[in-house]
Amino acid sequence: MKKALNVNNTLIYTAHFPWQTKIPAKAFNHSKHKAILGIGGNIGDVCRRFKHLFWFLKRSKYITLLQSTPILENPPFGLIDQEDFSNALLLVSTPLTPRELLAYILRVERIFGRKRLVPNGPRTLDIDIIFYDDIQMNSKELTIPHPQWMQRDSVLIPLSLMKGRP
Repeated sequence: MKKALNVNNTLIYTAHFPWQTKIPAKAFNHSKHKAILGIGGNIGDVCRRFKHLFWFLKRSKYITLLQSTPILENPPFGLIDQEDFSNALLLVSTPLTPRELLAYILRVERIFGRKRLVPNGPRTLDIDIIFYDDIQMNSKELTIPHPQWMQRDSVLIPLSLMKGRP
């Protein structure tokens, strides 16, 4: 089902977006960390790829998928001469440190065919760490929270629809 928000943004509802675990929060190990991951893409059948990513992450031993948002179709930024993007947010629990989580999601991107050819260019799958607990860090390889999260509808709109944010 699609729901237009305005001329630029449309929400897409599927069987797995939005989704929320039925496992009570107290069942999770308190030593685990919570992170919000942003996912996006604009090459090929992105909704189908998100479905495959959902099941890939559900089977992961490195993260526990807690929640997903509806998918947001929105215009590109930066390099604007490309197809619109589909974006969603995932709330996950993980024992991984921020750098370990970054290494893991970069590997997942490669498994799903990501090639980094042009900055802000077309892509099959992009996964960003938007938030990780209440941590703030700024290193050469990783900045948390994600540096442009407050300027992106692709984060703000799904974030406003997320239940029980960390």
